[in-house]
Amino acid sequence: MGGVIASAWALLLGMGLLMMGNGLQGTLLGVRGDLEGFSTLEMSIVMSAYFAGFLGGSRATPELIRRVGHVRVFAALGSTISAILILYPVLTDPISWTFGRAIIGFCFSGVYVTAESWLNNATTKENRGQALSLYMIVQMGGIVAAQGIVGFGDPSGYVLFIIPSVLISLAFAPILLSIAPTPAFESTKPMTLRQLVQTSPLGSVGMFLLGGVFAANFGMSSVFGTLAGLTVQQISIFVATIYVGALVLQFPIGWLSDRMDRRRLILICAALGGAASLAAFVLPLSFPVILVAGFLIGGTSNPLYSLLVAYTNDFLEYEDMASASGGLIFLNGLGAIAGPLITGWAMGAIGPNGYFAFIAILMLGTAFYALYRMTRRASLYAEEDYEAVSYAPITPVSSPVSFEAAQEYYAEATEETATEGEDAPEGTA
Repeated sequence: MGGVIASAWALLLGMGLLMMGNGLQGTLLGVRGDLEGFSTLEMSIVMSAYFAGFLGGSRATPELIRRVGHVRVFAALGSTISAILILYPVLTDPISWTFGRAIIGFCFSGVYVTAESWLNNATTKENRGQALSLYMIVQMGGIVAAQGIVGFGDPSGYVLFIIPSVLISLAFAPILLSIAPTPAFESTKPMTLRQLVQTSPLGSVGMFLLGGVFAANFGMSSVFGTLAGLTVQQISIFVATIYVGALVLQFPIGWLSDRMDRRRLILICAALGGAASLAAFVLPLSFPVILVAGFLIGGTSNPLYSLLVAYTNDFLEYEDMASASGGLIFLNGLGAIAGPLITGWAMGAIGPNGYFAFIAILMLGTAFYALYRMTRRASLYAEEDYEAVSYAPITPVSSPVSFEAAQEYYAEATEETATEGEDAPEGTA
């Protein structure tokens, strides 16, 4: 871990600042939108636009990089993000915010692709797993730290919008000043969705449903807080609790993932997150109940992302793992685009509790589908020669680059396991 920090500290510092800026603007818009009198439907459209832009950016950025290079793309997208963040309090209408969120989603996706290309280039086969773990911690830590800023400012003014703009601008300094060579950008040819669904129905369906859960957490949690009558500080604590849960439970669940039937663990995590959401929906809304529910939802949904990827890889040959990343990201992105729209409709129809009702449906739906798939396919653990693909922590806020880096880690670990088994003396493999 120390070697990764020494070789990539500037990249990690820059990404931490980027995540602080992104996490701050997401929460801030939900609070400011309520102050401006935006309806729940209008805010859901605004929040959904980010994920549409993010999905589009993940597909367009590689071509931009090939045409003009990493540095120019990085600088152009970063400047655009900073400009739009400052324009939010000036152009306070839903249409402007929707276009702004779509552009910011596109730009953040491109920035992540560029920065993660450098990070992936700075790692080796031996420390890639450690780099992914550290990168995940930096991402979650940045979002959590951002919530502390929201609680100490006035969302009706300009200062809180200037802060994320400054953070984004500062994030580029350590990254651009510390990088000498620009890595060659190569993306794998994606596996078709039909092949992916046929290979792992649970992984495909689970990633789609989880996209909706993530979008509700990342895009609509602050909107829920305003509708529920929480103060700005309480909203920031609630949002932070979601990602603290992700940090705390990611590694224990990862440890279990390599030691038990992954379908059962998927079932347990989804059921636990669904039960927490259902309890928050049924019980009278109180701040302690909201915090406990947020911790469990974040602590189960974020590790589920990595868990579903690892489970899907269990059914792939190592040479196909990287190519499956495009389909998994696309399915998750479709769910993320729909998530805020459905969450907004639910909260408009039944009140703030609709936020938890929507998450409960998706999480419990994932649990029931996992249970159904257990009746349709025998467990891999029943096979004597089965070796589980190692779990690698990745998050839904990552770009296709870090996703493919995780797939490379999976593939390398799988290939090493197979090689060791072939080389082992008879009776020891």
